[in-house]
Amino acid sequence: MRLENTFLIKNKLGLHARAATVLAQLSVQFDATITLFQDDKQAAGDSVLALMLLESSQGKEVKVVCEGPDAEPALSAIGELIDQRFNEQE
Repeated sequence: MRLENTFLIKNKLGLHARAATVLAQLSVQFDATITLFQDDKQAAGDSVLALMLLESSQGKEVKVVCEGPDAEPALSAIGELIDQRFNEQE
């Protein structure tokens, strides 16, 4: 199964080190290949460094593609994490 959706980065610091770490830790919990796309860049959902190299800042849109048996719950969980500003206060 392959699912995708686009999400808006809302948190002030964007996809910085802590947010990328939280996202990577969430990604490895699913039996799915998770890839994030922004502009002409892409990153594996389980790679903190690759996620940081996307340079996703507040107001940017990222496309999340999930493939595999857990594609649906993975996409849902990642979308929720992004919508909740990576659980940050700001």
